[in-house]
Amino acid sequence: MRRLGSVQRKMPCVFVTEVKEEPSTKREHQTFKVMATETVSHKALDADIYSAIPTEKVDGTCCYVTTYKGQPYLWARLDRKPNKLAEKRFKNFLHSKQNSKEFFWNVEEDFKPVPECWIPAKEIEQLNGNPMPDENGHIPVPLSDLLEQTLELIGTNINGNPYGLGSKKHPLHLLIPHGAFQIRNLPTLKHSDLLSWFEGCREGKIEGIVWHCNDGCLIKVHRHHLGLCWPIPDTYMNSKPVIINMNLNKRDYAFDTKCLFNHFSKIDHQKFSRLKDIILDE
Repeated sequence: MRRLGSVQRKMPCVFVTEVKEEPSTKREHQTFKVMATETVSHKALDADIYSAIPTEKVDGTCCYVTTYKGQPYLWARLDRKPNKLAEKRFKNFLHSKQNSKEFFWNVEEDFKPVPECWIPAKEIEQLNGNPMPDENGHIPVPLSDLLEQTLELIGTNINGNPYGLGSKKHPLHLLIPHGAFQIRNLPTLKHSDLLSWFEGCREGKIEGIVWHCNDGCLIKVHRHHLGLCWPIPDTYMNSKPVIINMNLNKRDYAFDTKCLFNHFSKIDHQKFSRLKDIILDE
């Protein structure tokens, strides 16, 4: 299989979307919904969506691993947004011009500050050394602070986890490459067919679909775009068997006795019918 694309900015929906003035089921206190129409978007067509590779959209925090000052670091996603004055100016411009690409941004003054150690995604367009915002007025995916702070941030978000990974005492989080789970039997790219697939097919018990296009573009559809709920009680990932491979004898490192690595080493080579069946010692 060819090399899949990486997340560099917010992914557009495969369908043209419309805003409905109804309370959101995705975000609390949001008074509107973003819903998919039956029309495939121009962005999807321009990216040759019909020859793209469909993969499972996994619910989680978008992360990036790269070196920082000579050491490997895990970075979490952030969209750097404009301040209130710049956002108001941008929205007024859109109402009059309808083309965000013509808007002039003063990157040094128009955007909320971030710590010096934050970095932009590697493929983001830059001008005079400054990352440029996308059509939504965001600087896509500047990546976050240091490893310890990032792990703490990820480790606290365990309530409502749709995959049943661990417990409050032993929260478990995995790094999964984007596109790791390819969808083999996806129906035709029609609103009604995808809706039926999500509702009536075991493989459709997922958060959404991400298409990896030949030009590196990523296109998505979320269950919420089709008016469906997320999270759901029993996901497709939870129906798959799991094999534990955690032999610490191969590692030249003294792990803390209370860490998850030691807990998993006690069940090394054991097979479980699903993720929720993994029970660690208290």
